[in-house]
Amino acid sequence: MQSYLVTVVAALAAAAVALVLVQVVHRVTRRLGRRSLLMTELTEHSHRSFQVAATVVAVQIAVRFTTLYAVGSPWRQFVLHALVLAMIAATAWLVASLLVVAEDTALARFRVDVPNNRHARRVRTQVVLLRRLTIAVIVILAVGVMLMTFPAVRGVGAGVLTSAGVVAAVAALAAQSLLGNVFAGLQLAFSDAVRLDDVVVVEGEWGRIEELTLSYVVVQIWDDRRLILPTSYFTSKPFQNWTRTEAAVLGTAEFDLDWAVPVQAMREELRRLCEGTELWDGRVCVLQVTDATGGTVKVRALVSAADAGSLWDLRCLVREHLVTWVRDHRPTALPRLRTEVGDATGPLPWQSVQPRRPVRRPTDTEAPDDARVFGGSDDGEARSEVFVGREDHAEARR
Repeated sequence: MQSYLVTVVAALAAAAVALVLVQVVHRVTRRLGRRSLLMTELTEHSHRSFQVAATVVAVQIAVRFTTLYAVGSPWRQFVLHALVLAMIAATAWLVASLLVVAEDTALARFRVDVPNNRHARRVRTQVVLLRRLTIAVIVILAVGVMLMTFPAVRGVGAGVLTSAGVVAAVAALAAQSLLGNVFAGLQLAFSDAVRLDDVVVVEGEWGRIEELTLSYVVVQIWDDRRLILPTSYFTSKPFQNWTRTEAAVLGTAEFDLDWAVPVQAMREELRRLCEGTELWDGRVCVLQVTDATGGTVKVRALVSAADAGSLWDLRCLVREHLVTWVRDHRPTALPRLRTEVGDATGPLPWQSVQPRRPVRRPTDTEAPDDARVFGGSDDGEARSEVFVGREDHAEARR
């Protein structure tokens, strides 16, 4: 009984010493962190995992050296095995937290809250995906090491290795979709096809990449809905990326107007509007007639903005302002449907066509010229001579 009490006291004392040492290290690190970003990240992300790992290691050492009197007993083997499993889990937690600290420190050098942040968003996307991958690998390795501490699992492992090829083939077929998404996520991260905060048009929806994982991508649509797609979608289907090279984009506003529209005056009005709003980035402000068919002309205003959100507002502003300008100042430019009323006796040149020879007015009993194939016109007379004969035709005429 006294030996058991010594073991418990030693374990508690070791845990207390470990906690005190970890607290001292934490205070020193936090004080140094005032001038070091790395130290600040360590105090925030690794303190708890370091505390647990140090405590488990100290307790495991204390129990191992204070239970030598019970070597070979089942309870000692059970306690030491449980402590080994806890130490493996705590060590994996500590390693994962250290990797997170290193990744956060690297990300802090790349700001995404600046206008030209394409490179920063690319690095952020790659680091975030690598973080998820490394944490998954650490968890898998930790679970594998913990399972290998069981003698029964080690015995089964030798037999499993002999059929590893079959198992791998079956697993690959069963997880084909999952593995395809994982590789697609890595491809997206390192091919720079899409990044976090990119503005995209996918499945007819306009939004930005909010979250990018190894298995799915979350697109925040402009009306705060979320479109969730598998990562393989972005490697197998086309989509629009408005911020692939830079955030600045172009946009259009089109109008169907009458041919009487004063294009130059409308162009000057567009320029005045763009120069008077902060939504325009000063790059492109063009108004052109792109089509002139169907009784109307198509006028297109092409403008530019610093980002997709500003461009949307600028396009709406251009439409509202030019529609109001045409209605109030150039009402004759509004679309109209023209109809010309007249007959063959009208005075306008396009309302009648003069015949090549005088028109012979038929009598009441005679068929009109446009009702006969053989006769009544030069072509009809010629056809009559071919099919009847010149003499017979003359007698018939008499």
